[in-house]
Amino acid sequence: MHWKIDSGLQIVVVGLGYVGLPTAISFSNKYRTIGVDVNRKRVDELNQGIDSKNIVKQPFLKEKTSLVFQNHLPVNKQRTAFIVTVPTPVNSEKEPDLSFLEAATSAISLVLRKGDLVIYESTTYPGCTEEFCIPIIESISGLRLNEDFGIGYSPERYSPGETKSIESIVRVTSGSSPEIAKMVDELYRSILEVETHLAPSIKVAEAAKLVENCQRDVNISFVNELALIFDKMGIETNDVLIAAKTKWNFLDFKPGLVGGHCISVDPYYMIYKARALDYDPKVIGAGRLVNEEMGKFAAHKAMKIITAQGLNLIGLRILVLGFAYKENCSDFRNTKVLDLVNELKDFGAVVSVYDPLVDRDSVVKEMGIEVSEKPEFKKNEVVILAVNHIEFGNLNFGDALLLKIRPFA
Repeated sequence: MHWKIDSGLQIVVVGLGYVGLPTAISFSNKYRTIGVDVNRKRVDELNQGIDSKNIVKQPFLKEKTSLVFQNHLPVNKQRTAFIVTVPTPVNSEKEPDLSFLEAATSAISLVLRKGDLVIYESTTYPGCTEEFCIPIIESISGLRLNEDFGIGYSPERYSPGETKSIESIVRVTSGSSPEIAKMVDELYRSILEVETHLAPSIKVAEAAKLVENCQRDVNISFVNELALIFDKMGIETNDVLIAAKTKWNFLDFKPGLVGGHCISVDPYYMIYKARALDYDPKVIGAGRLVNEEMGKFAAHKAMKIITAQGLNLIGLRILVLGFAYKENCSDFRNTKVLDLVNELKDFGAVVSVYDPLVDRDSVVKEMGIEVSEKPEFKKNEVVILAVNHIEFGNLNFGDALLLKIRPFA
């Protein structure tokens, strides 16, 4: 199987979330692109030029004539590269939830034609694309891998809330055969301003993505554990880190609440695959345990400061600023602020939350937390700055007690 990457290629991006929408926009700069999502409300708003997730600037969507959005996959004879950007979360047991990946793969299999490419960007464990996805495609479509269709894997590297564009980020590429790998690599190089890295196999590309985020998770867990220890010693963690980083080879990581859909999830995919091979990861697993506890630690640190001010926590009105998993971002998936809020409530505080970036209806539906439409400082005796959005810089807190608990200084 071989064909030339040219302007006659049609791109279909499946999943229009924090990764899928920017991906569709990037490809639409050169190719006719169709963005597909099962969420009808999401598709309708995007077709109106509205992005409730605030991933892209609104007027930009209306100007994109080469990009259309729809709820169903196209059925035509045009040569197509399907790019899968659906979520790959973990379930309540902290094991991979591949239901979105399975649904997208099955749907694509029904419309897949000879000569098409299917490229996965969704993060998963090494071997998943070949052991889980390809059998589904071959079974449903009746087509043969590398003869009738090709498979690629290029792990997404887009971070919500960051200023870097997809075009400026180096991408790892791979394919189901050397020939198809080159096609996938050429496709990504055609939209990027930087180089690509062609991995020797799909498994290597899958593993590379996990390593990137496992490394960050472990490093953050180290300084988070230091914060736990120094808090008991009465030492300011940031003071220690500032002193330590005067050494030339010190790695400058900060304590924090590790949430989101990458760093707080990807290590579990590595742990899952390792355990399937009869190895129980020691370092990666320990790092996850530490980082999972930091929301509660932040709550207890705040409570310590509150009681030191002579305030009674029971019945105390507290306003928590920020609910997203990180600064200047609307993404609240796996946010550890939820643990902070629940812990404060468990100790008797009356807690309200304000975050101008998150979708308030989605937070209520998915997390059971009501987010205020506007901050009311007069009604709150304590304000906790949990996520340091730029928007909070101009707020007037009045006489409220402001506690900055992030980073854990």
